[in-house]
Amino acid sequence: MKYSGIGGQAVIEGIMMRNGRKYSVGVRKPDGEICVDVKDRIPLTERWKIAGLPFIRGTFSFAESLIVGMSTLMYSASFYEDDEGEAEPGRFEKWLEKTFGDKLDKVIMTVSMVFSVVLAMVLFMWLPLAIAGLIRKLMPSDTVMALIEGVLRVAIFILYIKLVSHTEDIRRTFMYHGAEHKCINCIEHGLPLCVDNVAVSSKEHKRCGTSFIVIVMIIGILFFMVIRVQNPLMRFLSRIVLLPVIAGVSYEFLRLAGRSDNPVVNALSRPGMWMQALTTYEPDDSMIEVAIAAVNAVFDWKVYQAENFPDGPDELGCRLLQKAQERNCA
Repeated sequence: MKYSGIGGQAVIEGIMMRNGRKYSVGVRKPDGEICVDVKDRIPLTERWKIAGLPFIRGTFSFAESLIVGMSTLMYSASFYEDDEGEAEPGRFEKWLEKTFGDKLDKVIMTVSMVFSVVLAMVLFMWLPLAIAGLIRKLMPSDTVMALIEGVLRVAIFILYIKLVSHTEDIRRTFMYHGAEHKCINCIEHGLPLCVDNVAVSSKEHKRCGTSFIVIVMIIGILFFMVIRVQNPLMRFLSRIVLLPVIAGVSYEFLRLAGRSDNPVVNALSRPGMWMQALTTYEPDDSMIEVAIAAVNAVFDWKVYQAENFPDGPDELGCRLLQKAQERNCA
């Protein structure tokens, strides 16, 4: 596969796709129409020189994805808020509108981001550490405790994903997540971007945010096997303080994995790919259409493929093309 530089995320009944300084949000509206909104945004890693340095850019890229992700989620949700009808706002809603006015959306986005970060810290940092602390009384080895804490963190993450995936909205979001990956895989193997070709492409991709989270957890285990703090409070604070460092290392590996087909890199990427089985589902054709619309708005895949695949799809792409033709004839 050839690196294309595009990436994205699933939103409510749609997909956000980003390419450099441009990103688009494609949403399937309640009436069935596909609406695509395109915006320009200079990434944080380009605004400040220091933010683009290796092992530092990972933290800023993660913050960038949170900012853009929350903004696009709110945009996609707005179509379905309007569809619910013009219900009379409650007293609290009226107070919020009166207090914040035009800034209300930004306030809600900021509060949502802060709440999400705090919830993530409690679930994936404090809770595993607290449980491991109880076990420490029976097994005082710091190395074993770091391993147990990491395993607990992964287990809690899997349980959390399993629980939220039972809701219909989240399940559909995971289907759109699959459509996003399929579009990128289709392009990066040299196939023309169409519904049949996207449908037969893989729903797993090495540059996925799920893989990033898994890599952060694994590297965190390795870090805390070496870095040992006895005081419980300082142990928790060390997890927070070292998170940007771990995220920076994880980002560099993910960046390398997305540009390499080295067998060793591919093998190290497998845990993240396996975890994507929980966060990506097979999409239907209508979701793939939304993903294609979002890609077309910010990425000229025809030019990309002319430069990178002058002789047609790669080996895997040729096999996928045959499957797509069989699907079309079925």
